[in-house]
Formats: sequence, C-alpha cells, structure tokens
Amino acid sequence: MKSATLKDIANTLGLSVPTVSKALKDYPDVSQKTKTLVKDLAKTLNYQPNAFAVSLRKSESKTIGVIIPETVHHFFSSVLKGIIHKAEEKGYLVIILQSNESYTLEKKQIDLLLRSKVDGILISIANSTSEFKHLTSVISKDIPLVMFDKIAKVVSCSKVIINDREAAYRATTHLIKTGCRKIAHFRGPLMPQNSIDRFLGYKKALEDHELIYDPKLVYICEDMSFDEGKKYAKQLLNDHKDVDGIFVNTDLVAIGAITELNEQNIKIPEDISIIGFSNWFMSSVISPSLSTIDQPGFKMGKIACKLLLKQIKNERKKQVFEHKTVELKTKLILRNSTF
Repeated sequence: MKSATLKDIANTLGLSVPTVSKALKDYPDVSQKTKTLVKDLAKTLNYQPNAFAVSLRKSESKTIGVIIPETVHHFFSSVLKGIIHKAEEKGYLVIILQSNESYTLEKKQIDLLLRSKVDGILISIANSTSEFKHLTSVISKDIPLVMFDKIAKVVSCSKVIINDREAAYRATTHLIKTGCRKIAHFRGPLMPQNSIDRFLGYKKALEDHELIYDPKLVYICEDMSFDEGKKYAKQLLNDHKDVDGIFVNTDLVAIGAITELNEQNIKIPEDISIIGFSNWFMSSVISPSLSTIDQPGFKMGKIACKLLLKQIKNERKKQVFEHKTVELKTKLILRNSTF
C-alpha cells in the first residue's frame, strides 16, 4: 500500500497542507476539533512522517560514515559490530566503505561521504595513506571525525587506539622469557603508525633483554596476507636456520607462517615459537593454536562511535567538544605455539 501523505490527509478533509502539518504538531492556532480530525485520519491511513525530509529540516541526516581498510579482517569486522551496535542504539544508520588499503580510494570515499551529507565520519586509515589533507578538510567543514586503530597523529581529532608498542613489547618479552634468543619479526608496511609501534616494541624488548637487534631478521609484509606468512617463513628458514622465535604483526600472517612451518616439519614451539597479534577466531583452531595479543575490536568500535555521536550532539547545540584519545587495554593470550 502506498504511504499516505500530508496532501492526502488535507484533500480528504478539505484542509490546507500547512493546517494539517500544524495539527499533527499540536500548534495552538489550530482548533482542537481540527486536530482530532487530522490525527484520527492520519492514524487510519497509517501516515508516517518522511524521516529524510524531517532530518533535512533539522540539518542532519542521522547517518554516519565508516571507512575501514578491509571488511574480511576479523578485527575490523568486530569493530564494525561495535559501531553499528552503538549507532543503532542512538537511531543512526551506518554507511560502510572499504578502502582496500588504497590512499586514492580513501580520498574518493571521504568526498562521497561529504557529498552524502553524513553527520560524522569514523576512519581507520589505509596503509598507503601518508598525506592527510582529505582528513583535515573534513574537520575544516565542521564535520566530526574520529580515527581508530590506524591513525594519523598529526590530524587533530578524537582517536581510539591501543598501545601497540607496549603490546608488541609484551609479546616479544614472552618469547624471550620462554627461552628464545634469536627472534624474527614479520612486520607490517612502513607507514601505518601501528606497524611502526609494533616494530619499535619488538626492538625495545630485544634491547632491554640484551639481545642483539638484527635488521635482517625483520621481514616487511606489504599485504599482511596468509601468503606472505608462508613466503617469509620459508625464506626465514633458508636465511636463518638458528631462529627460535617469531613475533608477527597480525594473526593472518602468523597462520600462514605456521602452515609453512608445519609443511616443513618444523616443531612448534620446540624448534620455533611463534606469537601473533589480534586474536582472530582462526588463531584458536589452527594446529598448534596461536599465542597472540587480543585487541578489543568490539569495544573499540563502540567507544569510537560514542565519541563521534557525542561530538555531533555537542556541535548541534553549539557546545564545545574537546578531542579525546582513548587507549584501550590489550591481553596476552597464551596458546600452544609458545611455551
């Protein structure tokens, strides 16, 4: 059935559209008799206000945009669940875009969201993003922006992060405390801050425990993929036969590495211990199960969305909003890939 409109109600009752609109809103200059007639007919016809038109009059769309590097990643899917949970709780719709780790696509998606008149934007930047004018332009247009996980420190906005350096330090220290003395690192690309911080945490743990840092033991995973994990595990075995530990930037790469080590009959953890980062579901079901750092993805999404909606609300009321950086705690999850 076609939805009834204000015009339908007005024509049926022989009233003007403005009078019907005022009656539904209880304006004092409309008689009680007219209000009753209008409201009864509206109920009979199942009249529903046009939410989009209402939001336009209020200069809000009740939508927020989210840009993430990839949707298949367990961590980002958990973040999205947290964002959607909080957004729906407050009556907002969520537009989800995937940058595929592309700076060029990320810029286009920011433009798309701005043209779509979203009320605010949440973003975890792509690995290839090194210029931030597209993000500062969002802020200059007074559109609330919140960054999470992969952030740019130079962009002035609220952020939700973990302490990647401390978490990587803890993971590497665990390998050292279980007897590892020559530890490789499968790191992420050079630019994202979290990749940098995890590398620095790894390096600091070696230094603090008087182990020699060898740059040849660091392998850069540009795609952060399962295939890269297999590839670099194979290369590591050829290059450094005496390696006894690997700290991996993310679980998917670590699972690829475990697969290659298993295929080459390397005993884990007896010959090589391995620890990952993120705590994917697959980390608990691969054999041997993967020790890892647990990132609170769902919680990160909820808090990032909460910050964004708070800023949107404050700016609607012309109230000052102070940017915040929220740092969430991580946990070391010990499984069978380490002692």
